[in-house]
Amino acid sequence: MSIQELSAAFIEKYGTSGLEEKVFYAPGRVNLIGEHLDYNGGYVLPAALEFGTTLIVRPRGDGKVTFASTNFPYEFSIDYTDIGREKTGEWVDYPIGVMVELKKKGHPVSQGYDLFFHGDIPNGAGLSSSASIEVVTAFAFLTLESGDTDTVEIALLSQRAENQYVGVNSGIMDQFAVANGRQDHAILLMCDTLEYDLVPFITGSYKLVIGNTNKRRGLVDSKYNERRQQCDEALAALRKEVPSLGFLAQLKPDEFERHADKITDETVRRRARHVVEENQRVLDSVRVLKNNDLKQFGQYMNDSHVSLRDLYEVSCTELDIMVEEAQRIPGTLGSRMTGAGFGGCTVSLVHEDDIERFIAEVGKAYKERTGLTGEFYVCGIGNGVRELEGVK
Repeated sequence: MSIQELSAAFIEKYGTSGLEEKVFYAPGRVNLIGEHLDYNGGYVLPAALEFGTTLIVRPRGDGKVTFASTNFPYEFSIDYTDIGREKTGEWVDYPIGVMVELKKKGHPVSQGYDLFFHGDIPNGAGLSSSASIEVVTAFAFLTLESGDTDTVEIALLSQRAENQYVGVNSGIMDQFAVANGRQDHAILLMCDTLEYDLVPFITGSYKLVIGNTNKRRGLVDSKYNERRQQCDEALAALRKEVPSLGFLAQLKPDEFERHADKITDETVRRRARHVVEENQRVLDSVRVLKNNDLKQFGQYMNDSHVSLRDLYEVSCTELDIMVEEAQRIPGTLGSRMTGAGFGGCTVSLVHEDDIERFIAEVGKAYKERTGLTGEFYVCGIGNGVRELEGVK
């Protein structure tokens, strides 16, 4: 939906007034490589996508803050002095949670507004639609209420809103990538320190294809906690040899091999090996991307999937089949699961001349082998949160 179409829908919803509409935008994100490293002291390599969430905001004079979306039927209205008094259990808790955090930081909403959200991020695809809503809301209100639009602080504030108000224990990667993305770049991010670097990701005639398995991810929470516990066990065993070790990912692969036998449980050892080797793959990926070596980066994507499947065991049959079929297409440089696992999405780097074939053949084979219908989204790397030129 264009800004003009969205503005027309806004006017249809809220009517006209003499006050100016402002338009803001925040993208979705995908993690290119570096899975299950954020809680192990490792690097991740996310990137902002070219689709995201658009927000139109206009002040109103009666003190009401109203929320509506093209994506969800639920609408909500509340006096600005009552924001955060109670949760709704609906999508509006995400922007309301941001407003609660803004108030804590000394930037309370000071008047009424009409808010109209439009997301073109596929719902439930694991591409951070919630982080996109949070970040665009924070950026909009800091702009409107003359606050500091520091994008690192916006990411942290948005994460707190999700953790403390919505009650979802997310890490910082999603909000950080949404707030700080840059076109034709990935973000090398150390999640615990927020040390980051923009890494050139010039894909040229290649595109990212996100594949949604449409497999419900029922095991994520329990297995996530189990993996964290196993990583803690591995760290405790290794600290007997390396007392200064703070996180598993601080070990280089050769150092890990020297001490791996101190981890007596073979399953726990596999978990630790994934963490150490995946972190090295992220660093190697940065090196080859700086040399624009997409072919080698694609191989690291393939290697990452094997590790997540065999060592960390967070893949599933559906993800494995989608990756396997993707890798059969001649124009695919690399393909892997992305996200927490046990369902969700794959990310593949595919030559633009082969995308039509990719979607047709991978989709057909996936349905034949799983009985599920996959969905595919072709996208490039976009910019982070920003204000757009509105409709005059």
